[in-house]
Amino acid sequence: MSVPQQKEATGAEEAPDAAASDPAASDAAASQAAPWEAEAHVVAVQKRTVRLLSAAQIVGGVGVGVASSLGSLLAEDVAQSETYAGLARTAITAGAAVVGVPLAFLAQRRGRRAALSAGWLAAAIGGFILVGAAVLGSIPLLAFGMLLFGIGSATNQQSRYAAADLAPPHRRARALSVVVWSTTIGSVIGPNLADPGAAVATALQLPPLTGAFLLSAGCMTVASVLLWGWLRPDPLLLSRQRTESETEKSATGTGAPAASESIVGTLRLVRAHLRRTPRAAFALLAIVVANTVMVAVMTMTPVSMAGHGATLTVVGITISGHLLGMYAFSPVVGWLADRFGHLSVTLAGQAVFVASALLSGFSRGSTAMVMAGLFLLGLGWSFSLVAGSAMLSDATPAALRPGVQGIADTAMNVVAAVGACLSGPLMGSTGFGGLNAFAGILVLPVVVFSFFLARGRTRTTAY
Repeated sequence: MSVPQQKEATGAEEAPDAAASDPAASDAAASQAAPWEAEAHVVAVQKRTVRLLSAAQIVGGVGVGVASSLGSLLAEDVAQSETYAGLARTAITAGAAVVGVPLAFLAQRRGRRAALSAGWLAAAIGGFILVGAAVLGSIPLLAFGMLLFGIGSATNQQSRYAAADLAPPHRRARALSVVVWSTTIGSVIGPNLADPGAAVATALQLPPLTGAFLLSAGCMTVASVLLWGWLRPDPLLLSRQRTESETEKSATGTGAPAASESIVGTLRLVRAHLRRTPRAAFALLAIVVANTVMVAVMTMTPVSMAGHGATLTVVGITISGHLLGMYAFSPVVGWLADRFGHLSVTLAGQAVFVASALLSGFSRGSTAMVMAGLFLLGLGWSFSLVAGSAMLSDATPAALRPGVQGIADTAMNVVAAVGACLSGPLMGSTGFGGLNAFAGILVLPVVVFSFFLARGRTRTTAY
């Protein structure tokens, strides 16, 4: 793809974000949407796709919730050392990072159905391996199981993009946010499976914490079966078929290069696009920073609370509140992003992160303050992820989207894995307050980049 072609395609995709801040412009953007997006068949498939993705997110989200609250405790129990508490989140995040690009490339080659169902199945296998690791007391097996379990997080994250494949530009954030919201039910249930899981584990004569992972593995298996059996027609493949028109070819210079390029060629095109498109680069940075801040603080919160005498039930309720902030309000966030602009909502997320860091950082063992801080941590993540993901899609040509989305998810999980790995030593040396102070500082690059981006848009408008 040549530079002029890429700029032309990018310019066409960036328009919806500007229109989102103006109702009249939004109406104009709606009227300029591709004709196929208004076809009755496509509209029906889009609605069915969102419903099916939401159902899979509900059951699969149980595993995400279990990993968030009980992963570090299982690692500490197996290793018999608090030092290994961060291993769980590190391995889970690393697992999500490793498969981000392969899952996206599989989606480009075979569709969302193959990629998402395979992801949930691999995560379920990881859950069963974790049960074996606890029984055998094996740290290597624990790490391997956590890596596979992390694929569930990657699958959960990439599901949001599937909801936007057939959505018109002026409704992408809302379509994406509905699937993010659906994770609420499973992710809130997950952290509270400690007691029911312990009953299951006792009945099977297994270590107490393994029961929750056994239940979550079963739920992930159900999510895999749902998507493999019923995600037909595939939204990404249908979208590609519809966009292989003369208009799309003239905009991108190719029919659908993402489907025919090798993974190396796709990555080369993605890298060039991010280098030449500041809006896409900003969106990627916002997504990466948001996930890193969230993972670093959330990883050590259960350990900090346990150190101050909190029970597993209190820890579970706190993590549930955090996950509520992450997912429950995403439809509102999606509406705000489509209405007021993706950039504005992303910046609002950075302000919420700072408020979270202040509350948690000065909590000094106060359960109420930690609960409030962790809820805001999840809300800031929701603002940044929903708006940032929609902004990334709008700033990227349709043929490159799966590759760019895979790169974004891989990057956010790689950096977050590093943050999770460092969160334990950082809290050990500076305390929970120091960890939150560090998290608050991390939002500065996003804020600074936004000023340059806004100034660039202002100068472009002036000329």
